[in-house]
Amino acid sequence: MTLSARYLAAAAAPLCVFLSATPALAQVSVDANVAKEDGDWGGEFGANYAIYQSGGFSLTPGAGLFVHDDDDPRYFEDNDGGSSGCRDGRTGNFVDDDNCDSTSVSAFGRVEASYSIPMSLTLGLGARIDDDVRPYATVSYPLLPVMNLKGNIGDGYIAAGLQAKF
Repeated sequence: MTLSARYLAAAAAPLCVFLSATPALAQVSVDANVAKEDGDWGGEFGANYAIYQSGGFSLTPGAGLFVHDDDDPRYFEDNDGGSSGCRDGRTGNFVDDDNCDSTSVSAFGRVEASYSIPMSLTLGLGARIDDDVRPYATVSYPLLPVMNLKGNIGDGYIAAGLQAKF
């Protein structure tokens, strides 16, 4: 199993637990997005729990993983000269092939305050917390009774994907 496949399996495991949640946990949701943060494109997987819901308003903290391409210029694939593998650009030595796998996983937290118009849009504001705090606007639209199309946009951050609510 490659390093990328292990990261994706690790990201999917918590989502599978939430996907098997009972309907009594209606304030639980999971997201799967295509996202761009600080110029890096990747997949964003998150789980959320609404701690406050009243009259269309909700306050929802969450956490997730951002699986993205994070090139490290120090390491490179060397396929010349009869030998092939991952090479350290500083020493010239061959190193473990995992160093040339540029897949990176970053954890993040977030909190969203939103208002849902019944059977229509949900609009809100959020903050994504990783190395710094990024405020963003969020919008979602129901596709199915438990599935929304969702998008987030902020300074240096954009994400779009699906959200399942349980």
